[in-house]
Amino acid sequence: MKKSWYWLAGILVMSAISCNGQPAKTEEVKAEVTANSEQVARVGDNVSGQSPVHIGKADFLRLVMDYEKNTENWVFKGEKPCLIDFYADWCAPCRITSPILEDLAKQYAGQINIYKVDVDAEQELAAVFGVQSIPTFLFCPMEGKPTISSGIANSPEATRDLFIQQIEELLLMKENPATL
Repeated sequence: MKKSWYWLAGILVMSAISCNGQPAKTEEVKAEVTANSEQVARVGDNVSGQSPVHIGKADFLRLVMDYEKNTENWVFKGEKPCLIDFYADWCAPCRITSPILEDLAKQYAGQINIYKVDVDAEQELAAVFGVQSIPTFLFCPMEGKPTISSGIANSPEATRDLFIQQIEELLLMKENPATL
């Protein structure tokens, strides 16, 4: 009987941790989410381009691409190439990429913009780009079509290196980023 009780308790704990793919929001996770949210600038707050900027649909239509008017062709509206991070606060890999993107925003300030789109708050934007798993990243060069990728590498260092390679190749159009 005790084994059945432990089995049931284990199932309940597992359900609480992974319900709907979201972790249970403990105080530690809530504090981390709050800290990450405070790091993200809002449009208008970030004139220097040295931190990622949180955007919603209206900002996306104005700063990146008006997909409502241009339903057939990609027409980029930005002044600089951009990297868009589709994320959610509860997503562990998204929390890993957050400080990396913060550093890269400083490293590439003046060359690219880094935007963040919360998929929970901006479900339409996520649907328009077929975001089915997070994190997903949309690389928008000045000319040509955007490139989308999802997931992260097996370590923060490898993830940072992957971002640098993609930024150099896809956004800054450098031919041999490994030699830079």
